Amino acid sequence: MHTRRARLLTGGAALALGLALAGAAHAQSSTQDPETEVDEIIVTGIRASIENSIATKREETSIVEVVTAEDIGKLPDVSIAESLGRLPGLALQRLDGRGQNISIRGLGPDFTTALLNGREQVSTGDNRGVEFDQYPSELLGSVVVYKTPDAALTGQGLAGTADLRVVRPLEYGRRALAANFRYEQNDIGALNAGTTDSGNRFSISYIDQFADDTIGIVLGYAHIESPYQSERFNAWGYPEVTGGGPRVIGGSKPYVMSSELERDGWIGVLEYRPNDQLHMTFDAFYSQFDNTQILRGIELPLFWSAATLQPGYTVEDGLVTAGTYSGVKGVVRNDVNTRDSELLSLGWNIEQQISDDWSFSADLSFSSVDRTDVILETYAGTGRGPAGATDTIDFETGGDITRFDPMLDYGDFNLIRLTSPQGWGGDIIPGGQDGYLNNPSITDELTSLRTSVKGDVDMMGFVDGVEVGLHVSHREKQFVNDQFFLGVPGGATVVVPNEFRLAPTSLDYLGIPRMISYDALGLVNSGFYNLVRNPNADVAAGNWRVTESVVTPFVKFDVDTTMFGLPTRGNFGVQFVHTDQDSQGFASRQIGTGVSSTQAVEGGDEYWEILPSTNLIFELEEGRILRFAAARTLARARMDEMRASRTFNYNSTLDSPAPFDPSNPPFTGGGGNPELRPWIANVVDLSFEQYFGRQAYFSVAVFYKDLESYIYNQTLPFDYTGYSPTTAVYRQGTVSTPENGTGGEIYGIEAAVSLPFDMFHPALEGFGGNFSISQTESNIETSPGSSNPIPGLSETVANVTIYYEKDGFQARASNRYRSEFLGEVAGFGNGRTFRQVGAESIIDAQIGYEFQSGPLDGFSVLFQVNNLTDEPFYTYENGDERRIIDHQVYGRTFLFGLNYRY
Repeated sequence: MHTRRARLLTGGAALALGLALAGAAHAQSSTQDPETEVDEIIVTGIRASIENSIATKREETSIVEVVTAEDIGKLPDVSIAESLGRLPGLALQRLDGRGQNISIRGLGPDFTTALLNGREQVSTGDNRGVEFDQYPSELLGSVVVYKTPDAALTGQGLAGTADLRVVRPLEYGRRALAANFRYEQNDIGALNAGTTDSGNRFSISYIDQFADDTIGIVLGYAHIESPYQSERFNAWGYPEVTGGGPRVIGGSKPYVMSSELERDGWIGVLEYRPNDQLHMTFDAFYSQFDNTQILRGIELPLFWSAATLQPGYTVEDGLVTAGTYSGVKGVVRNDVNTRDSELLSLGWNIEQQISDDWSFSADLSFSSVDRTDVILETYAGTGRGPAGATDTIDFETGGDITRFDPMLDYGDFNLIRLTSPQGWGGDIIPGGQDGYLNNPSITDELTSLRTSVKGDVDMMGFVDGVEVGLHVSHREKQFVNDQFFLGVPGGATVVVPNEFRLAPTSLDYLGIPRMISYDALGLVNSGFYNLVRNPNADVAAGNWRVTESVVTPFVKFDVDTTMFGLPTRGNFGVQFVHTDQDSQGFASRQIGTGVSSTQAVEGGDEYWEILPSTNLIFELEEGRILRFAAARTLARARMDEMRASRTFNYNSTLDSPAPFDPSNPPFTGGGGNPELRPWIANVVDLSFEQYFGRQAYFSVAVFYKDLESYIYNQTLPFDYTGYSPTTAVYRQGTVSTPENGTGGEIYGIEAAVSLPFDMFHPALEGFGGNFSISQTESNIETSPGSSNPIPGLSETVANVTIYYEKDGFQARASNRYRSEFLGEVAGFGNGRTFRQVGAESIIDAQIGYEFQSGPLDGFSVLFQVNNLTDEPFYTYENGDERRIIDHQVYGRTFLFGLNYRY
């Protein structure tokens, strides 16, 4: 942990250096000739990206952070999420080594809304949070993250709003053709038989204008085949050996994972502006996303099983760090996870100038997702249930993972056979299940229409513009929960058929030399297993549909005046948000072994929320501004928590003729809450920004969010009238469900510097850097009386990027740090769970060269390394970083690229 602290201190020192450089730059800029025509300088590459981002940040009336493409088809990072993770106050959460979700100012992905060209998007996830790896970075021009909203920003989030933007061809103003190719290699190697450690990605983008620049088009295609690997260790937990005694690993589920992400993305823009009065734009985006993960490992039930911890173990500070288990019955796992998803986004916009002062606009959009998952487990071992050989395993716990020294050869096909070594699922499959297939699917559709009238007015001496509009949207998301037990015909213990065998898989990182490997998905698809639908109540209640109809009238007034003797601009306004929400699902009760009773249920709510907002910008002097923002914001509840579905139990012994005991009712249950209201927060922001021409800026901001409400899981009284059995006398009971409760506060400070170093000294021409650090605190609890922090909150987030760009040469190194946080990860049965994630510091680097003349003019080459220090992802329990629950190592990814721009 000391190295991580050192990296953070290095980041803080770099920021302090950046501040000093900014001060020096300001002193120097004050002596420069103000007539220098910097607007005539043509800048490309890293500096172009920075200058365009600074210009957008300065001109926006809201407090924003911006990342801009270095050139057509060339954002700074290999994914949008990684680019966003470098912005001040934003933090990235890795999933299987890939950046996928972001947290803004300590609030997790649930509190952030993603837009594409200003339009809210659906999600491939179970909830609302957009998974950013669905959107090819090569097809985007910029991303603007709104930290404060205005009344005309529809689909705004409570933490922030990320607007992904595609280039507008008429605004771009010239023909352009760009093509990119990347070859990538992972240095950890292909960990599973039949997989690869190399991949490629390529893209092509074309921009042009026709008919005297009245018609413009953008066409883009991006393809990716990206492998990624990980060595995973997972512990079941650490129980006490004896009451109050030392703790020991209770079981382990380690894997090596080999995955390949394939994605094809298309984008098209048609823009039409025949005159100054009419402007129309049509956007289309489509993404086909396929992700396949091969996972092989050995699940070792230890203390929580029939295995025995032998005397003579070693204890250090209350933790067993070395010992021996006997009687271990390992479960050899060959698992497969796949995700196939299609994302479509369409948008049509028209702007009509009605008069010199007034204009009308309308925007119609549609966004949809179809997603199907396969989460497949297959088991093998020495025998079914108690039959077969057991193992004696030495273990050592310490550092990062637990390592094992087994006696059995888990790579012997004659010893390890297809069976149910632990007898799990014996209530459904006699002798135990031989695997499990979870096959959920999701559809998500969002249709919206936004209309507004905007005009130049002179009101009250300080209002110079007004926009009045209406936004209407309808969203429907459905989750279908198909799950099956796998059984070997006849309940036999079967040798893996030869046609499905693969080379053994090494688990050397755990101390296990090899294990059997086979094509698990091929076995299932061949019909080898019997598939038995899971009949249990929790599976039936896992099906749900949520619909939302939202109507939002809004008005925004533009401000241009003088306040406190300072030129002041900005806006103020209000949104009136009406929501009509509904959910259909199933209430299911477990009657007996493999038997459940299910009935359809439905619920919903209807309500208004009023969201005022203000953004004011005070021009202190040239290049120096002070921003003030205040707003009331909302984030809608998770859609899986809004489901009407629930499971419930009935205990007839607590019903009549026994006297009714409210503390021990006959009915109990748990599930979603279709009447759930949003999170609501009152927010205030203050930001000071100093700009040094087009190339540099310094900012420091403070923010405060007072959450009026928060969503907690609570146990509440519930009326079970209409639920089976209908013959029950007492209908009152309890239900564990998400519920709106009191909120809390989250507040913080963030600082950022971006500058070229030649502002400090001419000898540093070509060098520059971006530095940011934020500190966030919160007293919000995940549940009343809980000491757990809110999900996604890293108290400290820091980013450092140093670059060099001159005469065609480019070099860049970036360090992204976030302190520990409560993260959302996949738990038992691939369900959602929260775990404490350790601090991480990710370093990426790249070098490149662009030919600037001659026959290769327009070509460039680059070499990039991601995760240079091979930073692990790890979670732990109860604040003890020795009690590792998950530990994942991903290796370094090397990319070699060729770019062409015309």
